[in-house]
Amino acid sequence: MELKKLEHKLTVCKVEDLSTVDMTAELFFIGKTDEEISLVCKTEDTPEKTTERDDGWKGFRIQGVLDFSLIGILSRLSGILAEQKIGIFAVSTYNTDYILVKEENYERALKVLASEGYEIV
Repeated sequence: MELKKLEHKLTVCKVEDLSTVDMTAELFFIGKTDEEISLVCKTEDTPEKTTERDDGWKGFRIQGVLDFSLIGILSRLSGILAEQKIGIFAVSTYNTDYILVKEENYERALKVLASEGYEIV
């Protein structure tokens, strides 16, 4: 299975108003619940007004389109990283899954996953 590196530095934050989010940005994920609006975006695209903010993330995605019948892909990846004490922030889209790790763990995470047979592109 191929994992595609994202070259951008990422930020995970909370916003109060979706109008502050640049909806034309190349990459972002929004999650809205009755408790919060969470945003993951390229660090340079982070809105000025956030209620909480955590910079210093990098990520990769599972390359290709994953069928909904596939089971355990994210679980396996997160398990491998958990064994190495590498925390993750996962985001799923219709097509695939994205895994973010803190910058200081990024290269180590990729090496660990490569040693487990994942192809890093």
